[in-house]
Amino acid sequence: MRDELAFLQRAADEISKVIVGQKNLIERLLIALICGGHVLIEGVPGLAKTTAAKSLASALNLRFSRIQFTPDLLPADLIGTMIYSQADGTFRPHKGPIFTNLLLADEINRAPAKVQSALLEAMQERQVTIGDTTFRLEEPFMVMATQNPIEQEGTYPLPEAQLDRFMLKLKVDYPSREEELEIVRRMTKGEELGIEPVAGREEVMAARRAVSSVYMDERLEGYVVDLVRATRSPEEFGLPDLKHLIRYGASPRASIYLTLVSRAHALLRGRDFVLPEDIKAMAPDVLRHRIILTFEAEAEGISTDDLISEILGKVRIP
Repeated sequence: MRDELAFLQRAADEISKVIVGQKNLIERLLIALICGGHVLIEGVPGLAKTTAAKSLASALNLRFSRIQFTPDLLPADLIGTMIYSQADGTFRPHKGPIFTNLLLADEINRAPAKVQSALLEAMQERQVTIGDTTFRLEEPFMVMATQNPIEQEGTYPLPEAQLDRFMLKLKVDYPSREEELEIVRRMTKGEELGIEPVAGREEVMAARRAVSSVYMDERLEGYVVDLVRATRSPEEFGLPDLKHLIRYGASPRASIYLTLVSRAHALLRGRDFVLPEDIKAMAPDVLRHRIILTFEAEAEGISTDDLISEILGKVRIP
């Protein structure tokens, strides 16, 4: 790995001081950050999603904000509002927690649509309007939104069009027995587990520029497009049995994101060129929230990950 990008591995090592296991989560957060994307994390409570986000901010010396989404949350609680100053009799903007580098939107599906919309607009436009003034959000800016896959009562599920704004959707599972033993030992010692900053904003922005310089062969670009097209027209790729299981496939945005994150995945492996393995490794995280299943698929208990696995096994690698 080039010297200027060595901080990525050092950051992962620092985060691992606090987070046991979850290497996939840590790596994907780093990939999304250097690609300028946002991440939706799905997992039950207690799996260190919040800790991972805070640790990432500490390791890279970035500003961090966390907001708990609730049904009574207002857009102003997120983006800010105009407040009256008695000193000079004028209104001035008071910025909300969205003005940060890393924003953890905890249980995003518990807030009503108008709050979700305010957040997703900021994610897309990288700016916020308070009163008559528009403020640009400082880069790097990344939203890490979490949602609990079990509790659905009192939630406001994100529409598919808004889910598409997230570059990656990650599934966080329970740790192994050995990992859970290590978690118990670490967290019951009463010791402070500190993280040393290994880089800063400039290094992150330099890594973003480096992503675009990673070489990707034209045939691999075609492979990415074929994988995404296979979610829309599976019969064209020898998968006619999937046609009745997919209501809508992934959009061209998936092709763009899969290309970007495959380059970043190669960077984290110390390469300046993309291999098919990079694409296959990142495809499930890019595609799983962009494939809309039919009722038949849901009734049969088939998941989007099942379909992605079949597509990866069938589409020809160049």
